[in-house]
Amino acid sequence: MKIGLDGVVAAETVLSHSDAQLSQLWIRGLPLAAAARDLGYEGIAALLWGGFGDAGLVQERIVADFGSARQRAFKGLGSWLTSIAGATTGEATRRCLAALPDDSTAADIVGSLAVGVPAIIRHRRGLAPVPPDPALSTAADFLTMLAGTAASPDLVGALKTYFAVTAENGLGPSTLAARIVISTGATLAASVLAAYCAFEGPLHGGAPGPALAMIDEAQASGDVEAWLARKLAAGERLAGFGNRAFPNGDPRAALLADAVRRIGGDNARLRFAAEFERLALAALARQRPDKTLQPNLEIYAALLLEACGIPPDAFTPTFATARAVGWLAHAMEQRATGRMLRPTSRYIGPALKS
Repeated sequence: MKIGLDGVVAAETVLSHSDAQLSQLWIRGLPLAAAARDLGYEGIAALLWGGFGDAGLVQERIVADFGSARQRAFKGLGSWLTSIAGATTGEATRRCLAALPDDSTAADIVGSLAVGVPAIIRHRRGLAPVPPDPALSTAADFLTMLAGTAASPDLVGALKTYFAVTAENGLGPSTLAARIVISTGATLAASVLAAYCAFEGPLHGGAPGPALAMIDEAQASGDVEAWLARKLAAGERLAGFGNRAFPNGDPRAALLADAVRRIGGDNARLRFAAEFERLALAALARQRPDKTLQPNLEIYAALLLEACGIPPDAFTPTFATARAVGWLAHAMEQRATGRMLRPTSRYIGPALKS
């Protein structure tokens, strides 16, 4: 019996497939790199959602649907935004999702996050929300609603890549949560709220923020090699290294690293990140030779989001805006099976009395 569900097949899916040995991820048969380059975030949404209640989905339709959904979400901000005073960004994002009505469509849910997260960030800064532009892509409009002005093409391109690369990654804890909830007959809105709650943990979607803090701490130490040696000798985990799904290297990491390099800007920051990665890999090889710990997406995701003007406490909600597409695809696929997921447990308590 495997504890923690490692290796247990909980669902059959047409949505994505990963190969740990090859460090490769496919989205409905397409390599992730090709899907991100040729389809983008909206195109990947169309690819993932096609066939689950709407066989006519194409990228142009998704762009229009997402734009209309953002307009509806903006009109509904008053139902929850005024209640988030004193709330953390994560708490506020949960309220954003909890405010969705039961009949919310998949596009409504994505639109609510795409509008809600920038509005939360601005609210915490004492700024009013910015109305969406339905003609823009999700990434471009997200940045416009965040800053109040149009972002540079380089930043828009980087966030487009980020949204596309992180939209789907198989049956992680948050995706499993979405499938379990929808399997009971609950709504799409309920399943995505459950997924987001699972996503907030630092071992899952909450990791990019700690990865950035780790880089800052290492840089401030003045001696990165000594800092790494102390951390590893104490048994601490290095955020940004290791992924149970991709032990030989995360294919998303290289795509995000390329996107970060194309931004330009603070080259000293990027140079340090690259040097830190080199030194960390060498330290891990020396002190933990029994483990294969390769870079995952967290460090370059954090650098990319930081360059886009997104504060660290909003990294996970922004990540969720992208991943909602995958959560919804899995929820729709699970709902189509008509079967409730109900795992079993093995009793190891006190002896049973008659």
